Amino acid sequence: MTAETEGSSEPVILATAGYDHAIKFWQAHSGICHRTVQHPDSQVNAMQITPDRQLLAAAGYQHIRMYDINSNNPSAVVNYDGVSKNVTAVGFHEDGKWMFTGGEDCSARIWDLRSHNLQCQRVFQVNAPVNCVCLHPNQGELIVGDQSGAIHMWDLKTDHNEQLIPEQDASILSISIDREASYMAAVNNQGNCYVWSLTGGTKDDPTMLHPRTKIREAHKRAALKCLFSPDSCFLATTSADTTVKIWQTADFSLEKTLKEANQRWVWDCAFSEDSQYLITASSDNMARLWNLDQGEVVREYSGHQKAVVALAFRDAHAV
Repeated sequence: MTAETEGSSEPVILATAGYDHAIKFWQAHSGICHRTVQHPDSQVNAMQITPDRQLLAAAGYQHIRMYDINSNNPSAVVNYDGVSKNVTAVGFHEDGKWMFTGGEDCSARIWDLRSHNLQCQRVFQVNAPVNCVCLHPNQGELIVGDQSGAIHMWDLKTDHNEQLIPEQDASILSISIDREASYMAAVNNQGNCYVWSLTGGTKDDPTMLHPRTKIREAHKRAALKCLFSPDSCFLATTSADTTVKIWQTADFSLEKTLKEANQRWVWDCAFSEDSQYLITASSDNMARLWNLDQGEVVREYSGHQKAVVALAFRDAHAV
């Protein structure tokens, strides 16, 4: 989010969506909405941009739709149907070979992107609705969080899986691993945040989790999202208590609380590539750009008619 970014040949991509059945694309620096795509089938639960920056995947009720980012085509160019219930998570392998999703049908799925008949290649079944799915930076392990409070480590190469339950009867709502694969964080509907140190994760050595810290009552209400910054120095947590908290990964102490008078539940967030800015999505129909050094809002993205619960962001410096 620098002048260099603004003038780059690779435009910054910012999209927001939620309960008003519309996806909005924004000029990140000006706050101007330059394109609105109708998503009439349902609300949008989660979004992700493909690694080649060509498509935006939007996960909704019983489907995933993919929209062309660089055209004005109002219709989805790829449709994944046939999933029962809500799709709650979506993401991509770094080479764009496959997509992963999670959903309330108690499964995580791998979809082959190389064929356009959109086959689901593999299904990982669990015993409770899936709230979140995170891909390990090694691209070979999926971490799945479910409503029963279980975290599942699914090794895609061996199909082996391990399970842990950090807190009984506390639904896991978000999981994040930093880019260096040093830490994994998970937040739950009790407002607690758990952090593990990671070892292994190589071809011959599966990832091992070592409890690092529990941030008890990181939030007063449910913690909805956790995300490490690209430089691995910060962990952001968002919450139903209307705040975003920024934690230092050096010791997981609280660095800053981001709060705005009209802000309601904060559902989603994304860091700029330089880790100096954070974009948030909130139930007050707004997305906001925060300067993390100052802890202040520098831009508001206003135009949605209902809660904004999902955003997708890619700056020019993203790998």
